[in-house]
Amino acid sequence: MTPNPSLTRAARLSVAPMMDWTDRHCRYFHRLISRQTLLYTEMVTAPALVRGGAVHLLEYNAEEHPVALQLGGSDPKELAEAAKLGAQAGYDEINLNCGCPSDRVQSGTFGAVLMRSPGLVADCVKAMRDAVETEITVKCRIGVDDQDPEAVLPDFIEQVSEAGARRIQIHARKAWLQGLSPKENRDIPPLDYDLVKAMRGAFPELHLSVNGGIESLDQAEEFLAAGLDGVMIGRAAYHRPWDILGGADAKVYGSAPTGLTAEDAARAMLPYIEAHLTSGGKLHQVSRHMLGLFAGRPGARQWRRVLSEGATRKGAGPALVEEALAQVEQGQAA
Repeated sequence: MTPNPSLTRAARLSVAPMMDWTDRHCRYFHRLISRQTLLYTEMVTAPALVRGGAVHLLEYNAEEHPVALQLGGSDPKELAEAAKLGAQAGYDEINLNCGCPSDRVQSGTFGAVLMRSPGLVADCVKAMRDAVETEITVKCRIGVDDQDPEAVLPDFIEQVSEAGARRIQIHARKAWLQGLSPKENRDIPPLDYDLVKAMRGAFPELHLSVNGGIESLDQAEEFLAAGLDGVMIGRAAYHRPWDILGGADAKVYGSAPTGLTAEDAARAMLPYIEAHLTSGGKLHQVSRHMLGLFAGRPGARQWRRVLSEGATRKGAGPALVEEALAQVEQGQAA
């Protein structure tokens, strides 16, 4: 399968899949800020879709494109069926999670534990590739536990790429499956960006993205300038969305600046919030993803306070967001 050029271009910068964070409301918000960055869903498990019939987990807004579905699982047949459901839903990419270190993921024999079984991952990738036309990608770690990343990672990449994954996102840390919590696994194991860069040289025909510990758009640009094909940013993009995504279209993709401000992005969410409330949703389900919009700017604390304290109250709606914006504007005028 020939990679989709527009998707390959979008993958120059992506927002990482993050459990409990990158839901459809978060992605819609991020898409308002950046029109071009590739967005990922939270991990959706293949058993939930295939055995549990939880197809509602695949719902998204058309405005989110380009958007990728991340699947968790380790059974090739089940992943193939889940991939079909994702393709039918219209996702631009389907990604296999081989990087999450949580206990729940380990007990399901998927996520980072799959770094120990590259042959099985290759079987999963091939089954998914055979089942759908949608591009299949893999997100992995550099290794787990006592594995030697310099030996494990190239073997893993070789096997999964031969099975049909032409784009791979590499979290530049090991995962310690025993002794560290999922949160600690995001900070404690040392980053090895040089190894990821070496993989770029070893597999010039592949599209490789680096993930892990990237805190700024400038840092992302440095990785791209060093030859990596893409950069995936997680927590920084979530906690400081304007800092990361606000300048992405111009800096990473060379698009003309839109002139959009953070205040504009907040107000552009108001019709979406209104529609969500009309359908029976709650304000905090959307606004919780907006708390970091003004991070580092005057008025940021007031913005967070108004939304955090008020969004769960009965009847909270767009007026509360307007109130929070007024606090920001007052803070900036002070």
